Amino acid sequence: MAQHNELGKLGEDYACSYLQLNGYVIVERDWKLAHKDLDVIALDGKQLVFIEVKTRATSDFGSPLEAITAQKMKNIVSCADVYCRQKSFRGNARFDVISLVGYKPPFQLEHIKDAFNAANCL
Repeated sequence: MAQHNELGKLGEDYACSYLQLNGYVIVERDWKLAHKDLDVIALDGKQLVFIEVKTRATSDFGSPLEAITAQKMKNIVSCADVYCRQKSFRGNARFDVISLVGYKPPFQLEHIKDAFNAANCL
């Protein structure tokens, strides 16, 4: 596995641990739809949360959040739409981002709830 993939996996594991410590229930990880994916799908109470996790060793070349482009948001929203239809989910959903910086745990973590709105991505 490439080093950046290993860092991404470590970051995603760390993010899931953080979410669980904060009361979230992890429903799915790395849910795939063709070449698109959803990093983490969790429940925050009854609200379904689609969480994009971005991990970088350093922020020397920009924040991990800067890697979430308008196109990436569109992909996440369209993927989440398919997921909700396949699972017949009819409740409230939101889109969060977790940014992690560091070479290994413990990472510098930033959790942005409601980071973007599906209506703005369509």
